[in-house]
Amino acid sequence: MSATSPVAAPVSLGAPRRAWLTDLPVLLVAVVWGASYLAAKGITTTHTVIAVLVLRFAVVLPVLVVAGWARLRALSAAQWRGAATLGLILGGIFLLETYGVVHTSATNAGLIISLTMILTPLAEAALTRVAPPRAFLAAAALSVTGVVLLTQGGGFTAPSLGDLLMLLAAVARTVHVLAMSRTKAVQDADSLSLTTVQLGAAVAVFAVIAAFPGTGASPWAVALDFGPREWAGLIFLSVFCTLFAFFVQMWAVRRTSPSRVSLLLGTEPLWAAAVGIALAGDRPGVLGLAGAVLVLAGTSWGRKAAAHDGG
Repeated sequence: MSATSPVAAPVSLGAPRRAWLTDLPVLLVAVVWGASYLAAKGITTTHTVIAVLVLRFAVVLPVLVVAGWARLRALSAAQWRGAATLGLILGGIFLLETYGVVHTSATNAGLIISLTMILTPLAEAALTRVAPPRAFLAAAALSVTGVVLLTQGGGFTAPSLGDLLMLLAAVARTVHVLAMSRTKAVQDADSLSLTTVQLGAAVAVFAVIAAFPGTGASPWAVALDFGPREWAGLIFLSVFCTLFAFFVQMWAVRRTSPSRVSLLLGTEPLWAAAVGIALAGDRPGVLGLAGAVLVLAGTSWGRKAAAHDGG
């Protein structure tokens, strides 16, 4: 359940040992993102999705506001509007992901959402009317085949509601990436300010939904009902999967190349599957395991093919 990634100019890697000192924190971000699906599943039910989302980002938002207050005040009205619009899309992504993970396994959630890496270049190609390379199309087909196998488990049945919601979340992530790249007002916006406004807009959406009857328990009621295990899960999602992840990305892209950071973060679905199988007892079955391998191979191959074509 990752957030938006900051972008910076490439920097030379330097000594191998120093590169590893940069790589390890980024790899840790991929690990905590992979574990976030199981963490969200462990503290969320169908009736508490909205409340958990409000609590998750209400915990972290004040820290981001304080850390970037001067830069927030420097944003123009157009930048505020652009970032807020992107925040509405981001809110939709978190709603789809959180409802999705409640209704499917952590393994399926992490692997299906990785299709964003395939969907984004395909959508970009459709918009620009420039056909992607054949290698990328082959990788996309491999990934889609993998998802079909993954979601079948012990036999060919209709995908679960959670699987479909995670697929919609992958589509929404693609829309978010494309919207960010095409919203001129935010092109020169500071990364911290952009993320803060987006999360603020998303929290506002969650708070409005929570105020309507029939949308589940209130954030206050859920907070009072949380025990130590639930609070630990919420803090993990807020502090490690949001604050820690964002600041590590900002730190890393200034010390290595964005492509290297992207490659390391691309291991997120692998960690999601590992955590789901090791800690949650997910048992994908032979077909599911074959599908997981195809998804990982297809997204990795597709990412390299897209990078090669872009270079």
